[in-house]
Amino acid sequence: MDSPEENQQTQERLIGDLRLVIENAEELLKNTDQYTSVLYRSARAKLALALNAATEELARFEDEQLGRMIEATRTANAENADLSGEARIMRAFH
Repeated sequence: MDSPEENQQTQERLIGDLRLVIENAEELLKNTDQYTSVLYRSARAKLALALNAATEELARFEDEQLGRMIEATRTANAENADLSGEARIMRAFH
């Protein structure tokens, strides 16, 4: 079973990979807009739909990751009695 750190690294790697795929797909759409045949238009439409879905999924992944980070920081603040704003900010970066 993966440790929480390995799981987090895997998730971060997947998010990074998804960002790269999205960037490449956007670039491909930009670079093929001059092709107007039915085949190209159909392929571009499918790619645009997939790109939309991937972008929405990425946003969901990032929101979930941010939520986990916020909750982990809250838990650490409570466990370590970080009462000042400075202590909480410092904890967030450790």
